[in-house]
Amino acid sequence: MALTTKEIKEFKKALDESARPIFFFDDDPDGTCSFLQLYKYKGDGKGVIVKAGSKLTEEFARKVDEYSADLVIVLDIPIVDQDFLDRVSTKVLWLDHHPPLERKRVTYYNPRLHDDADNRPTSYWAYQIAKKDLWIAMTGCVADWQLLDDLKKEFIKKYPDLMDKSIKKPDDALFETKVGELAAIMAFSIKGTARDAMKYVKVFTRINDPYELLEQKTPQANFVYKRFKKYDDEYQEVLKDAKPGKEELFLLTYSESKTAMTKELSNILLHRYPKKFLIVGRERNGEMKLSLRSANKKVKPILEKALVGVEGYGGGHDFACGANIKSKDFDKFIKAVKKELKK
Repeated sequence: MALTTKEIKEFKKALDESARPIFFFDDDPDGTCSFLQLYKYKGDGKGVIVKAGSKLTEEFARKVDEYSADLVIVLDIPIVDQDFLDRVSTKVLWLDHHPPLERKRVTYYNPRLHDDADNRPTSYWAYQIAKKDLWIAMTGCVADWQLLDDLKKEFIKKYPDLMDKSIKKPDDALFETKVGELAAIMAFSIKGTARDAMKYVKVFTRINDPYELLEQKTPQANFVYKRFKKYDDEYQEVLKDAKPGKEELFLLTYSESKTAMTKELSNILLHRYPKKFLIVGRERNGEMKLSLRSANKKVKPILEKALVGVEGYGGGHDFACGANIKSKDFDKFIKAVKKELKK
């Protein structure tokens, strides 16, 4: 069961009636596409990209006060601290698709509260609310490795040149279509600091159709594309040296001098090597920041067992997780993963 019609209408009504909404959204394409749809629908408000480990902490409450917001909307953020909710006196709507959490003083919209297997992306639900900017919704969903039949059918009808109906798998959509190119442009554009990312998010709010971006038809599209190209060149350089061995585990680490792109690298490597259990890592400030992926083994339980006895943390979806491990414990962590893979 999905979000109910009543919930969608209730969310839309609250947004319609607000004068100064503030949006907190995750720093990935799904979170960003969710924000873009609702912001463009409303035509007003303030966006705040959250780069603090996909967690909305108490310190963000001051932004609500500074903006004098009359509605707080949280999008695609897996963890919202109770301290944040306790500090905010304004009504809070939380739209998400990660494993549900128990929280007070918030109106929580999550399809998994109705059916734990329904983890359709936040950008899909934002589209059900706004019913605008289909191309943005599709970009967010494909970037989150989901190809949903109802959205795909509507999208192909409107943009037959951006995706062929023969595309059946999310990773084929992500790496072999123009929608995937849009997802890559967005993912790389919002790299860097929160301040830098918001400069590009603001430009995205002024882009009206996918062709404007794909063909760099306007100055703002050019501005975004240059940012994408800078990071894509780095990404391609790391990717060209990524060759797997015979082991089931494919471990790739790269220098901290490069931009953080573990998620993007792990996604394309999983597409290329679907039988491998992938760990892509970047060392920074004494920590290994990791992205873990598998097409056929549940990553989350393996990660949870490998974290026992090491200094670090992690979590995510069944087949895709992120983790931070202290560099001194990294070898121990990898040995534990290998042990779990042999079971």
